Amino acid sequence: MLNSRLIALLPDLATFILVVNKGSFTAAAKELGVTPSALSKLITRLEASLSVKLFDRTTRTLQITQSGEKIYQQSVAMVNAAQLAIEVSNEEHLEPVGTITVAAPKAFLSILLQPIVTPFLQQYPDIELKLKVSDGDIDMLEQGIDIMFRLTDAPYENLISKELGKVNLSLCASPTYLDLKGTPAEPTELSLHDCLYLGETKTDHIWDFVKGNETHTIPVSGRYAVNHSQMRLNGVKDGLGIGIFPDFVIKEALQNGEVVQVLKDWTIKGNYHGVIAMQYAPSKYMPTRLRVFIDYATKNLPI
Repeated sequence: MLNSRLIALLPDLATFILVVNKGSFTAAAKELGVTPSALSKLITRLEASLSVKLFDRTTRTLQITQSGEKIYQQSVAMVNAAQLAIEVSNEEHLEPVGTITVAAPKAFLSILLQPIVTPFLQQYPDIELKLKVSDGDIDMLEQGIDIMFRLTDAPYENLISKELGKVNLSLCASPTYLDLKGTPAEPTELSLHDCLYLGETKTDHIWDFVKGNETHTIPVSGRYAVNHSQMRLNGVKDGLGIGIFPDFVIKEALQNGEVVQVLKDWTIKGNYHGVIAMQYAPSKYMPTRLRVFIDYATKNLPI
């Protein structure tokens, strides 16, 4: 709790930091626009108030004591906290300005995020927005990412995570394909069908299905693999086989009757299944530009 003695010490402690940083009374006095002797008297007064010796002084050197070093560290923390308060206060009165770098999976970015980009930038003309496609793990610090979107059952625990909705994986095919090849009634029947998969990893052609206590891990095959959701969906529409997609990818195609959902009563496990998580680093102080983007995305993403 603040008291009158502490309040009186605060300016002297800030001056003490400057003396340590500058390395001499002369340099610190020049910075403050006072005489070295006046500054020396101030430090003497501070030592008397704290009942501790802060410097070992000679005519040529100024050496901080062990006790002085401890007080310096605490004083720096105090000044940094004060600076943070000033920055927060200033930020609250500034228009959002600066660059935001956002990472998201390809399909999410093109289908859900892209539609809100133009209106967001129109509303905040002093913000620059950089979008990065990222379908794998992300090191936000190394890659300079401010905010990322993930479709996952396991958001990164060291980050703030704001859940925006749920995403499920759906199996679908065109009516033409199903009329020609038949509709699978069980996951095991997929081995008899042409299937479209990502082709990014060695396990992309292995699909996992769950219904109650029943599980199936099915290796599938097909003549077409592509790690682009829209291209893969176009292949499904054209009758090349059965594919797995996040539900937001096939929503319109389902509504238009271009594709039909297959094995509806089975849950498909895999990448891009779970929550839609907007994640960002925890911070005592968030720039206004990030805060307005987070608020805007929360309200306007077509989820």
